[in-house]
Amino acid sequence: MTVTMLIGMWIADEVNSNTNHEHYDRIAQVLQHQTFNNEISTRNEVPIPLAAELKTTYQNDFAHVVRVAWNVDHILSVEDKKINQLGTFMDAEALEMFSFKMLRGNHSSLNDLPSIILSESTAKALFGDANPMDQMLRIDNMMDVKVTGVFEEFPYTSRFHSLKFVSSLEFWISQNDWMKDDENNWNGGGNLYVEIREGRSFEALSAKIENIRAANLNKEQVAQENPRLFLYPMSKWHLYSEWKNGLEVGGRIQFVWLFGIIGLFVLLLACINFMNLSTAQSERRAKEVGIRKAIGSMKVQLVYQFLSESFLVVVFAFIMALIFVAMVLPWFNDLADKRMSPLWGNGYFWLTSGGFILMTSLMAGSYPALYLSSIKPLKALKGVFKADRLASLPRKVLVVLQFTVSIMLIVGTIVVWKQIQFVKDRPVGYTREGLIMFRKTSPLLWRKFNSFRNKLNEADAITSIAESSSPVTETWFSTAGFSWTGKDPNLNDEFATMAVTFDYGKTMGWNFVQGRDYSQEFSTDTTAVILNESAVQFMGLENPIDEEIRWKDKKFKVIGVIKDMIMDSPYQSARPTIFWLNYEDEGKVWTVIRTNPLLSSSEAISRIEKVFQTVYPAVPFDFKFVDQEYALKFSSEERMGKLANLFSVLAIFISCLGLFGMASFVAEQRKKEIGVRKVLGASVADVWKMLSAEFVLLVGISCLVGIPIANYFLSQWLQKYEYRTEVSWWIFAVTIAAAILITLLTVSFQTIKAALANPVKSLRSE
Repeated sequence: MTVTMLIGMWIADEVNSNTNHEHYDRIAQVLQHQTFNNEISTRNEVPIPLAAELKTTYQNDFAHVVRVAWNVDHILSVEDKKINQLGTFMDAEALEMFSFKMLRGNHSSLNDLPSIILSESTAKALFGDANPMDQMLRIDNMMDVKVTGVFEEFPYTSRFHSLKFVSSLEFWISQNDWMKDDENNWNGGGNLYVEIREGRSFEALSAKIENIRAANLNKEQVAQENPRLFLYPMSKWHLYSEWKNGLEVGGRIQFVWLFGIIGLFVLLLACINFMNLSTAQSERRAKEVGIRKAIGSMKVQLVYQFLSESFLVVVFAFIMALIFVAMVLPWFNDLADKRMSPLWGNGYFWLTSGGFILMTSLMAGSYPALYLSSIKPLKALKGVFKADRLASLPRKVLVVLQFTVSIMLIVGTIVVWKQIQFVKDRPVGYTREGLIMFRKTSPLLWRKFNSFRNKLNEADAITSIAESSSPVTETWFSTAGFSWTGKDPNLNDEFATMAVTFDYGKTMGWNFVQGRDYSQEFSTDTTAVILNESAVQFMGLENPIDEEIRWKDKKFKVIGVIKDMIMDSPYQSARPTIFWLNYEDEGKVWTVIRTNPLLSSSEAISRIEKVFQTVYPAVPFDFKFVDQEYALKFSSEERMGKLANLFSVLAIFISCLGLFGMASFVAEQRKKEIGVRKVLGASVADVWKMLSAEFVLLVGISCLVGIPIANYFLSQWLQKYEYRTEVSWWIFAVTIAAAILITLLTVSFQTIKAALANPVKSLRSE
């Protein structure tokens, strides 16, 4: 019950994501389907002018329309105090739409420009115990804003839980000319959220707005992209986040179902143990039933009695489970990356628990109650009641069911582990160790790169340094409209594109398949590109070196082909990627450094930080290890794998408890038979084999049932990954061996104990 309760709390936490927002059921994000590379992709970037269109033309359908910038780190500074915080820029009405809990200020706090609202922790970090209201601070050492509010941090279940500040989007646009240009660009991109009015439906409004972008593009682009807008409800954001070729294919909802099923199985296994042990002791309670029936007890009264006993056991188990949950919840939260707290004060919890107790009582006690109440009183009182030959059949079926579940869990645990290891061992196309990166959060970081590089070399802290437009572990930009020899004229192409400096390949440790890296010895490299293998394959280039690639009125020459770098999801194929040279400061917002391998990591970082503070004294040094950032890509699967492992081990343990009890009962029931066999010369090994064989046979049947079922469902699960392992034969061999070994270890204690018992004690009354 403890396990089931923890799983239930985890599921409730998952299902209730984002429900802290007051109008949770009416909020949606505007997404769009587009066709690129002959596949429909689903994206959250929608055109900037779409917001104005919805506000004017569809004002009767939408209560709020809110533009939101990307969440990234920014430098917040007050006098000499500087901190890096994750924040964003939103339209003023976002505070009301997203139900910001304002500790200071109100939902109109972003109406006046320039303004900013801070989370409670950020206000504390910047101003201590002083009142932050109307204080001035700087964003990224370039924008002065006034604090107009303080908000309570969002709960961990909200998409916005990591936000530490929000500033006015209108103000940000006024400070960035490139944003002003995008206000009329139907090919631009940004996040757009809406709150629909009461009585409206997401489906009807999605159909209404579907072709707005298409109506503002030329016919050729519409024919190629087929852009379709739609509303994606907040209720689906957390659990249904995966799309494939324009179709919603699930997400974390799969884990919700998985753990829900495991929780029910764990409870079912425990109930099966209760049934088995209750019916196994039928002979001991036969006389009690006989006497009760002889003095007039009705069958329904006996059923009620046994169900009442089951109910009491379950109630006491529930009380103990509450204590255990309170004890292990902090540890479980760390394992599951949750912030759950006991629900003792929640009325719904107690209502659900009442139903939970009744359901478990009926599930565990119904069969024993019906079986025991059916005992014939005459046979019971004569002392000749013996369970008939078929009485043990239901118990055997239940044991098979128990181990079928356990075997499926063992196979599942191995396959999940194998998939994670398979992807972890995948070649990434560069050397992660010794790489660090940081984002240029301030314009102050844009103009002193050469000085920074030279001082780092003087300090002997690095081997190389470069800049790029995206981090090493992500591709931030995509570009369409390339052309090359042999391109299908009907193909609407799209490539991941990254602007880099000359030493980027050296810093990353690129693996060249053909051609060469960029070099300052070749002045023509400013119009050269380097492709990854996926790009060459996608373009169908047999001899890519010196091929000409065109984009708009620009021509580029291919000088090299590198092995695919895994920059996005390690579970998917690498995107076709084009690398090109760019030395414009605004185009490269990431700096990548390879530290000196002759220095310890801490010493290298210390030297880099000293140089950084010398060159950029007004900016805090906030860096990331590339290998740690890459490891984060596995965090969700690893966490789910650990949870599945934990629950699987507990389920197997519960099955073994039942098996141990059954072995004890069988050994006790066959005590005299064992005595006779020993007197006639049977060895301990003979008795052990005789008693263990039945259980091994039951587990063998479980393997025959459970393995095909597990193979089917796990094969289906693996299909969602482009880069995936296989369900190998050895997994089933290991599972069968493990199941038999677990069975033998579980029953051997009782069987050997029975085999070693003195036969005189069991036969002296004969």
